[in-house]
Amino acid sequence: MKHLGEQLETAARLDDSTVAQFLLENPDFFIRNACQVEQMRVPHVNRGSVSLLEWQLARQRNHIRLLEEEITLLMEQATANERLFNRLLHLQSDLAAADSLLDMLNRLQRWARGLGLSGAHVRLFTDKWYIGAPSDFTHLGISRTAFEPLRIQRLGQGNHYLGGLNGPELLQLLPQARQVGSVAISLMGEKGDLGVLTFTSRDSQHYQPGMGTVLLQQLAILLPGLIDRWVGRS
Repeated sequence: MKHLGEQLETAARLDDSTVAQFLLENPDFFIRNACQVEQMRVPHVNRGSVSLLEWQLARQRNHIRLLEEEITLLMEQATANERLFNRLLHLQSDLAAADSLLDMLNRLQRWARGLGLSGAHVRLFTDKWYIGAPSDFTHLGISRTAFEPLRIQRLGQGNHYLGGLNGPELLQLLPQARQVGSVAISLMGEKGDLGVLTFTSRDSQHYQPGMGTVLLQQLAILLPGLIDRWVGRS
């Protein structure tokens, strides 16, 4: 009975942690017990059971597959980032070459249409820029107070929104735009307090929540510095 009691006590102490610690402290266990290891079977979902060696090989193959997928994703992201950087660099150079605000906005418009979009639109908050009469830029002005309900509804605590707008929202933000299916909106400036940059598409599915906003963010920070050349800030 004592021998049986000792066996039960030993079995009770053999939990996963104890076995794992033993194997770590005895790395030659599998070499010393090669025959027994070859006979070990591990449960398998589809095949009932497999040998310990097959199980380990399957784990290694799965690990390699996951690593390959991660490497492929990283390479795709790197390629996308490079294209994004080159596109932004080209646009920045083109906008900087403009000889007037109208010319700059037209260049931005052409760039957007070159991407298959229907347009690009800049609106400036009237409390941040000197665009009142007799300025030639009054049409760019938008009241921050009037814009606030749209900001709360669509952007919330963020600086970007991608998706659709209803009729009154479109009329307020883009009174001259036609056939707008979806939009990408970004608040301009480091603090998002200088105005609104909007890209439009006729396709209602072109811009959707969850899409990347890196390019939008960079443009929203870049544009105010270029607009400074022709419009003063209040």
